[in-house]
Amino acid sequence: MGFNCGIVGLPNVGKSTLFNALTSTAAAEAANYPFCTIEPNTGRVSVPDPRLESIARLAKSAKTLPTHLEFVDIAGLVRGASKGEGLGNKFLANIRETDAIVHVLRCFEDGNITHVDGSVDPVRDIETVEIELMLADLESLERRALAMEKKARGGDKEAKAQLDVMSRMLEVLRAGEPVRSIADWSSTEGSIARSLNMLSSKPVVYVCNVEEDCAATGNAFSDAVVAVAAAGGAECVVISAAIESEIAQLTSADEKREFLDTLGLEEAGLARVIRAGYRLLKLLTFFTAGPKETRAWTVRDGSKAPKAAGAIHTDFERGFIRAETIAFDDFVSLGGEQGAKEAGRMRSEGSDYLVQDGDVLLFRFNV
Repeated sequence: MGFNCGIVGLPNVGKSTLFNALTSTAAAEAANYPFCTIEPNTGRVSVPDPRLESIARLAKSAKTLPTHLEFVDIAGLVRGASKGEGLGNKFLANIRETDAIVHVLRCFEDGNITHVDGSVDPVRDIETVEIELMLADLESLERRALAMEKKARGGDKEAKAQLDVMSRMLEVLRAGEPVRSIADWSSTEGSIARSLNMLSSKPVVYVCNVEEDCAATGNAFSDAVVAVAAAGGAECVVISAAIESEIAQLTSADEKREFLDTLGLEEAGLARVIRAGYRLLKLLTFFTAGPKETRAWTVRDGSKAPKAAGAIHTDFERGFIRAETIAFDDFVSLGGEQGAKEAGRMRSEGSDYLVQDGDVLLFRFNV
């Protein structure tokens, strides 16, 4: 099961530099001119999780395999994208394919790097991108709602339910609010809303790209973004893309740790961006462990045991019998699987069990 985040923003804000740093590649060209990125670049990033090594050590595993999150570097957007300006149509289509938006914002002054609007103002930049997403949604919904009205008038109950959801979306969009501001969908309405795949419904992480000296503290620009994020229920991470680029070039963990210490940083921006993405997408990690390997897996929060089994292989979900379950804290404190068994902390859970973050699972199945 893959989850991806589209890296978006205005031209020249540091999207491709951040992408290269996050994915530790030079796949995305970074240069000082608009639309440097045309075709989206995609990279899979290992999710850092210290629990993986702890479990592997106790399970005496030969290797460890982390779970992954996918990042997509998407072309810069300009005003009028919803009407096809710049690379607008391509930009919007690429966003539609992602699960969440990582919105990179320029939060630094540099006369050598042009800003498409002539000055640095990240709050204005947020509004520019948000307005274009909402305008695209508005145009799409108005067109689709007309077709749905005809079906609803003919007595189509499914069309009526969809039209009700569309009408509510149109109401908030016309009021200048994104679709994600609607938080009280019923389960049925929520399912319909997700199927409509509105651009402004996607959850957002704001990434404030600051100068190196402000990586640990932020600055006035990033403070303004933090306030906007808090008001809108979004995530916000302050990083320096330049620093992340330098970290990506270091080969050893000790070198990276020493470099971070000199800058007063506890961890690299990658870890913070990934955690923000995890929270945003409501994801959790479970583990499987044995002599060959310890592996981390990702599922959505609220997933039941068979769905988690299906993340490993569809046969596991189809033939699910039960899941032998040990909480991470118990696994570590009791010395691994055998200790947890002896202490009565290994549980046999059925198909209704909701998987918890950090669970160490062994699936029993029959196909």
